[in-house]
Amino acid sequence: VPRQVAASGVPSAPPPAARGPRPPAPALIWPHTPRRAACKLGGASGAMSSIGTGYDLSVTTYSPDGKVFQVEYAQKAVDNSGTSVGLRCKDGVVLGVEKFVTSKLFTPGTGRRVYAVDRHSGAAASGLTPDARVVVQRARSECQQYKNFYGGLIPANVLADRLASYLHLFTLYWYLRPMGAGVLLATYDKDGPSLYLLETSGEAHRYFGTAIGKGRQGAKTEIEKLKLDQMTCREGVMAVAKIVYQVHDEKDKEFELELGWVCEESGKQFKRVPDDLHAEAVAAAKAALDEDMED
Repeated sequence: VPRQVAASGVPSAPPPAARGPRPPAPALIWPHTPRRAACKLGGASGAMSSIGTGYDLSVTTYSPDGKVFQVEYAQKAVDNSGTSVGLRCKDGVVLGVEKFVTSKLFTPGTGRRVYAVDRHSGAAASGLTPDARVVVQRARSECQQYKNFYGGLIPANVLADRLASYLHLFTLYWYLRPMGAGVLLATYDKDGPSLYLLETSGEAHRYFGTAIGKGRQGAKTEIEKLKLDQMTCREGVMAVAKIVYQVHDEKDKEFELELGWVCEESGKQFKRVPDDLHAEAVAAAKAALDEDMED
């Protein structure tokens, strides 16, 4: 298009119609939306499937089935870990953990999975050990803050709710990942003994007995056979040891059995099971396992 010359001799700008069409505006993509997911949004033919494709890139993204795949992946880390068992007996709570020994060079007792949280509470964890330590450290902090403010021990339900809220926070922000650890919380307060399960999603439930980890299904089946309301914690230690040895997969590596309890015999304080009772429980569990194999 020829440009017109003004009276001053300076060529003027071309008319608006001669500038050509405007380029299309860029598509609006939120910062937290995965690029692969954004390119598939819109259009039935390009819709993402509900098997995780695209929807598993962020913890803030729901699938069409209402699932949060990152939380389910974190739960897989718990399900593939060593088994943790908890029993609430008539006089307290017993916790036991199947801790895999991944190296022959480890010294006995390293990499603990049974933790003391406060004088009246303790925890056992399955899943990623570093994540479990973070949750336990948070539990200790909550106990200390409650004691400083109220001057007493934190109730079991309050501690469980606060830890559940803490775990839930890691499912709300796209720049975080869910905790890959499930925690069994044992307490003994003024209302008696309590056993809680804290899941990676932030859920908290109170149980008479439960199990998490690789052998959870078989362990739960054995727990349902027990009369927990008539069982003492000494008997519970024996039962936990037998269950852990029974559900242990022979394909897995060697393991150590960790046991902890909070009961009347321990002075209503969370402690590790005494060595003599621990050895007796392990020997009884191995003997029962050998009998089952002979039968």
